[in-house]
Amino acid sequence: MLKNRFFTALILIFFTICTLFLLSQFNFELIILSICLLAAWEWSKLSGIVLFYKRILISILFGIILFILMIFLHIYQYSINSSIIILLLYLSVFWWIIALFLVLTYPISSIIWKNSNLIRIVFGIFTLIPFFYILDVFRYLNYSKDRFTGSWQILFIILLVCCIDSSAYFFGNIFGKHKLAPKISPNKTWEGFLCSLIFSFLINILFFQLQIIDFPKKYLLIFPILITFASLLGDLTESMMKREIGVKDSGNIIPGHGGILDRIDSLTSVIPIFSLFIAASIK
Repeated sequence: MLKNRFFTALILIFFTICTLFLLSQFNFELIILSICLLAAWEWSKLSGIVLFYKRILISILFGIILFILMIFLHIYQYSINSSIIILLLYLSVFWWIIALFLVLTYPISSIIWKNSNLIRIVFGIFTLIPFFYILDVFRYLNYSKDRFTGSWQILFIILLVCCIDSSAYFFGNIFGKHKLAPKISPNKTWEGFLCSLIFSFLINILFFQLQIIDFPKKYLLIFPILITFASLLGDLTESMMKREIGVKDSGNIIPGHGGILDRIDSLTSVIPIFSLFIAASIK
């Protein structure tokens, strides 16, 4: 199992680097669109949709929405601090505040949504569409001056989230005694979370010194805290949805790692927060 996870992780790393640094604007958008389409397919399962054809229809509808955004709105041309992107960021953050409330009050909160496939599908829309839109804009951050600025920023946040998740899992297994969210994810512990927070601080300091991230120093304290909490929130939100339908993974498309949603759940909540920091720093 660990061998499969290791080799799959190497393939994912290679794929991510090639996607960020080698692909054209259009091909990058197609890759992100494909990832979100697969994630929508998995989310339809988390929404309680059982029939195959209904899951296909939901995924196709979702793909059409994203394709329209990609082709007709020319997403990549927007600045990260343009009014439409800032509005989208705030709407996304508003959704994650709602998700925080649902997580903190689970299982009582499930009374609101567990019997409604539509509400859970709306949750997926608010999770995945901002993720696609913001990530596409972010890839072309400062593109006219340095075509790899956005790529390095995205690689940084992916690495940061992976280190947060991995350190929480590793140190939680070693030192974990106090359950963090036993009703949602019994394996998560406060000890693992605190270790992941420490790693988040260290990685941020390292990348700041390497000038890969260049926002003001005043953000170096609050940024790792918010990102670590956001990463945990994205993970717990998906875990809450999975627990409600009684599954461990959102899918099995990635050997040893579960589904697409299992890999990007933390990123869907982290990307909007990270983007707000970047937008604030380049005003």
